[in-house]
Amino acid sequence: MIETLSEQRCHGGIQGFYRHQSAYCGSMRFAVYQPPQAGHGPCPVLYFLAGLTCTEETATIKAGAQRLAAELGLVLVMPDTSPRQTGIDGATGDWEFGEGAGFYVDATLAPWSARFQMHSYIALELPALIAAHFPVDASRSGIFGHSMGGHGALTVALKHPRQYRSVSAFAPIVASSQVPWGRKAFPRYLGTDENAWAAYDACELVRQQTLPGTILIDQGEADQFLEAQLKPELFDQACAEAGQSLLLRRHVGYDHGYYFIASFIDDHLRHHAKALGCA
Repeated sequence: MIETLSEQRCHGGIQGFYRHQSAYCGSMRFAVYQPPQAGHGPCPVLYFLAGLTCTEETATIKAGAQRLAAELGLVLVMPDTSPRQTGIDGATGDWEFGEGAGFYVDATLAPWSARFQMHSYIALELPALIAAHFPVDASRSGIFGHSMGGHGALTVALKHPRQYRSVSAFAPIVASSQVPWGRKAFPRYLGTDENAWAAYDACELVRQQTLPGTILIDQGEADQFLEAQLKPELFDQACAEAGQSLLLRRHVGYDHGYYFIASFIDDHLRHHAKALGCA
């Protein structure tokens, strides 16, 4: 069951915000945009995973994706980045860890393992929920995201290669087991065995499993996290070694924020629409 929090008309379709009780994460919120075409039958579905500190509202409000999604006939699903109000000691107060920073992993250590099962939530539970309650063609699914959410999109797609026809990312964390963000979060979620971390590292995963089609990544050259946290050159190298088709575009002057995403969101929607058969 889902609870409707709000629904508004938007570009001829419906932008809604919803809540449900997840078996993996407890109470979770998510946003869904249904284009006008959804009133006439199932549409392709595109999942967007947001980054650190973000919620289901962030990309929904800031990215400006609905206009072109309405034209292309794409359903957009934008989940929250973690469970909320968990009551877990240490889950709030640090923007790089805990609530708002689930890293799209299935935590194995207590107390985080009780609620922070974001990988299974995104890859398994949420698609089933969306298919049951919204007019989507689940056989035509794509996934993309930003920063931590770009990491999530890449790792979820690589771990479930037959589930998504397309994948892209804005400024993703591509080597999560090697950079400070991941090395801070992963020991607390997954323990100290770095082999467990590699299971959520896009560079490591692409060496084991490639995807059909081309992965699109956009990266701003003025991104304040570029050198220390993002390191797109490592994924470029890993894809080249694995034979994975990758289009890595670098943009002078753009930073890590949503003005960057809004500037190139149409390219990503068209990238997915082509792969999902609606462009």
